Amino acid sequence: MKKAVSISIGSSKRNKSVEIELLGEKVSIERIGTDGDMEKAAQLFGELDGKVDAFGVGGADLGLMVDGKWYPIHSVQRLVRYIKTTPVVDGAGLKNTLEGKIAPFIDRQLGHLLKKRTAFVTMGSDRWGMSSSFVKAGYECTFGDLMFTANIPIPVHSLSALKIVVAVLAPLLTRLPFEWLYPIGEAQEKRVPKWESYYQAAEVIAGDCHYIKRHMPARLDGKIIATNTTTTADLELFRQAGVKALVTSTPSLEGRTFGTNMMEAALVAVAGKGRPLTLPELDSLLDQLEFEPQLQELN
Repeated sequence: MKKAVSISIGSSKRNKSVEIELLGEKVSIERIGTDGDMEKAAQLFGELDGKVDAFGVGGADLGLMVDGKWYPIHSVQRLVRYIKTTPVVDGAGLKNTLEGKIAPFIDRQLGHLLKKRTAFVTMGSDRWGMSSSFVKAGYECTFGDLMFTANIPIPVHSLSALKIVVAVLAPLLTRLPFEWLYPIGEAQEKRVPKWESYYQAAEVIAGDCHYIKRHMPARLDGKIIATNTTTTADLELFRQAGVKALVTSTPSLEGRTFGTNMMEAALVAVAGKGRPLTLPELDSLLDQLEFEPQLQELN
């Protein structure tokens, strides 16, 4: 049996282990959270190196892949410094392949609910495939990158403007401590409502689940949320807020969806190449598996 492990600097409350079958092969996938302890995560990677088939980096990105350009996040790179053998991925591959199917899927399944075709993407640079899918599908998009990373109340409305923002700010922001940019550990459980007008103006709210929850208002009646990693508690939070439907880019396994890093690590393990997969290789595997986004109607 193949084994893929995601070591996350997120909350250990979200830990989960399941066995799945991909392309006729059984794969054990396990998510281990370290509650914000980056050194503990680094040590775990070192201890398991060579003992599993693939690693996923959870709760953090090794970098941002924006329109084919890679911006390494330096504080996160230290997480994988002890890995010598096992291939490691952070989900960027699936964010730039599988998540490109999100907007067409929403149009097919929920298009009858959309009147204005508006989307608020919390961090477009973090999910370039998802962002591009909404733009290509003709949505009027608002990207909250400046709001969610730098607390700057300036929306971005196009991919070209987003690329400029990233090119200007990434050299600085990617050198800051990661916890300044993204909630880790117990901070993931806290919600401080903010930027409500942007949440309310959009029919679709998309992006990383922690970013969406971090500033979401108490009510999101009739909204569609497009994200990836969700637990039963997340589903209940969205249901209580009045969210109409939840669309996830990765499949639901035993009541929850795993992060793109975990699912990409599982694909790397099954492929057995001993290295991360290229985007064309991922696309080919996804076609064979017939992976597509998942829909759950909540209200």
